[in-house]
Amino acid sequence: QVPLVESGGGLVQSGGSLRLSCAASGRTFSSSSMGWFRQAPGKERAFVAAISGIGGNTYYADSAKGRFTISRDSAKDVVYLQMTSLKPEDTAVYFCAADGDSSRYPSRYVSHYDYWGQGTQVTVSS
Repeated sequence: QVPLVESGGGLVQSGGSLRLSCAASGRTFSSSSMGWFRQAPGKERAFVAAISGIGGNTYYADSAKGRFTISRDSAKDVVYLQMTSLKPEDTAVYFCAADGDSSRYPSRYVSHYDYWGQGTQVTVSS
């Protein structure tokens, strides 16, 4: 069973917006740091944004600052990524992930995340 399920991807024109959702499945991640990553064809998986389990502290890749917003609804165990001013270079498969170490600050490193979703495709046309 996939522990995290992403949704909300799709095709959007440059300058448009999308909101991605990531829902826990089969277990709770309400106290875990959560991250969003993306992977474009032929490239490594890259950090986009992360949010702490408690306090809601957020962190962003430089490419996401000012355009993307990560948030979470702990009661629903859902994490969101609001993306605005999308560019063609934002085209990728977007993954959400949960850190199994609840004591760790939100991380930008793929290796720090233990649980992953299957990904959702975001395509931005020029």
